[in-house]
Amino acid sequence: MSDYSILTPEGKKKLEQELAELKTVKRKEIVERIELAKEHGDLRENAEYHDAREEQAFAEGRIIEIENILKNAVVAQNEGNSKVQVGSEIILEINGKDFKFSIVGSHEGDPDLGLLSCDSPIGEAVLGKKAGERVPVETPRGLATYLIKSIN
Repeated sequence: MSDYSILTPEGKKKLEQELAELKTVKRKEIVERIELAKEHGDLRENAEYHDAREEQAFAEGRIIEIENILKNAVVAQNEGNSKVQVGSEIILEINGKDFKFSIVGSHEGDPDLGLLSCDSPIGEAVLGKKAGERVPVETPRGLATYLIKSIN
């Protein structure tokens, strides 16, 4: 893994919003849950307390993770549509069907939403390619070839 993360401007904004939510809202809610659970007595057998502490640990870990991503992030600037790059929207022909994808940073990928990470097999295969090019992609079922129909 590299020392930096590539993010789209939208991805950076979403991470900043999540971080702000975690720091200002979620932390406060968790502290309130912990205080309420403490009022129930013996902490060794208090499931509410242990759940709240576990949630606190997860939230603090996520805060650290987001801060590190943002600290080491490079925000991709889409410089046109002649070649696929982070921030490009593309139409790929896969098995005779057209699919629309946005190429995003490694922390933004969600194929179900049409967001392909630049570090995914398809994302890596299409980066730097032009519309009309066929690109080979290693899939779990073997080598497949996809056509880049358009880039926006």
